[in-house]
Amino acid sequence: MPSAEIITIGTEILLGEIVDTNTRYLSLKLREQGIDLYRQTTVGDNIQRIAQAIQSGLLNTNVIITTGGLGPTIDDPTRQAVAAALEIETEFREDLWAQIKDRHLRFGRTPTENNKRQAYVPRGAIAIENQVGTAPAFIMETKNCAIISLPGVPREMEHIMETAIIPYLHRRLDLHEVIHARVIHTAGAGESQIDNLIGDLEQLSNPTVGLAAHAGRVDVRITAKAETKEQAMALIEAVEKQVVDRLGNWIYGTDQETLEQVALRNIRSKGWTLAVLESGLKGELVHMLATDRGSFIGGEISTDPLSPEDLVRWMENHPLRQHAEVILGAALHPGKERQEIYLACHTPEGERLVPLSYGGPPGYAPIWTANQGLDLLRKI
Repeated sequence: MPSAEIITIGTEILLGEIVDTNTRYLSLKLREQGIDLYRQTTVGDNIQRIAQAIQSGLLNTNVIITTGGLGPTIDDPTRQAVAAALEIETEFREDLWAQIKDRHLRFGRTPTENNKRQAYVPRGAIAIENQVGTAPAFIMETKNCAIISLPGVPREMEHIMETAIIPYLHRRLDLHEVIHARVIHTAGAGESQIDNLIGDLEQLSNPTVGLAAHAGRVDVRITAKAETKEQAMALIEAVEKQVVDRLGNWIYGTDQETLEQVALRNIRSKGWTLAVLESGLKGELVHMLATDRGSFIGGEISTDPLSPEDLVRWMENHPLRQHAEVILGAALHPGKERQEIYLACHTPEGERLVPLSYGGPPGYAPIWTANQGLDLLRKI
């Protein structure tokens, strides 16, 4: 099966000034085409380092996709870096310059002299027209690998990938397999508990089964390769049934479902509304629920340390008690080695107080507590 590497280019990504969404998009698209992702790399705007990353990828993969660095400014180095990696020169293309000028005119702008840089590509490159932006993409082919350089602007990159690159990859690689995945979400159990129950499934070769631990949640990913999507999904479903049978009520959803969505859906199904009072969570729980202003009517965030008795008293006397059928209270007490946590829940069916402790990284304690509270809501 062919393999690929993604190289995202931009110092602004390394500095954390922008979030790289291109890698996730490309990873999913490659998976859908049946191409294994060998490695993801981020490199700053440096010709030598980009060239070194490309040369490394040439040794291991059939496809290298770069994003970014195709703009008109001096710090847009991808064209020169690809040429350097292959030890060739760049060349000016009149047809690309005509495309660039035409695109600027359509946008109501006049191209400046530095826009000519975008008409240079490595010698012998296959140029790809950018129909939604000004930076042309290009492909450099070697005997064993195709280097595909795409713009960094997400909507431009995605359009070129969909319309030009995916068809090109099918032709070049003669793709006949697809890769599909199902993610099963769990809450209420730790990674070691999950592993203890499905460890044998993690030894499978196709589908493969893997775990990804988050604060208060664990994901089980089942990935299958097959000639068609239907065949891949059949392989996944056979293993998924075993996972469901073994993990039971720890499972709260699959794929794009979130724990807060499932918790709110449970509240809504009973015809109730929800309010949240939290202390020491830095607003984590309220913010997670705030996207649904139907069943969730509001909450209050406090920094005061609360005992279990204080938490219950706060819930009993709060004005929101008069407007919501369900009140969830959460209090987090930081400690040197362990964090003490109290969850309290009032519903039309009764009251519940749950003491917990958390011994993981202190910075994760608020989100861990929030997820424990959401798991409590989904089960009431």
